[in-house]
Amino acid sequence: MIVRTTEEITGTDRQIDTDNWTSKRIILSDDNVGFSYHETTVAAGTQTPLRYPDYVEAVWIIEGHGRLHDRDNDMTYELGPGTMYLLDKHERHTIIADTRLRMYCVFAPAVPAGSG
Repeated sequence: MIVRTTEEITGTDRQIDTDNWTSKRIILSDDNVGFSYHETTVAAGTQTPLRYPDYVEAVWIIEGHGRLHDRDNDMTYELGPGTMYLLDKHERHTIIADTRLRMYCVFAPAVPAGSG
């Protein structure tokens, strides 16, 4: 059994900080469960272009408001608490944070420790 808190991850190598976002990697590949689980916060007023060619990602928004722009299909979706999106085709996307966004993300396969 694994039990962790985001508090104990804060400031360790399981926390990745960039100018636009912070990711607290609660479960990673070295936990050997086949997926990883992250709490990610995106700073208000930012636009973050992303693409994960090697992962499927599911995202559940729990705080804040913004938009998700699917650059592959030129579609934009509203983001807010209770919204989920799934990047099942490795879509190029941009997160547009109108306010600070906080979300929980699941990646499959699991993200390795130390990756940014």
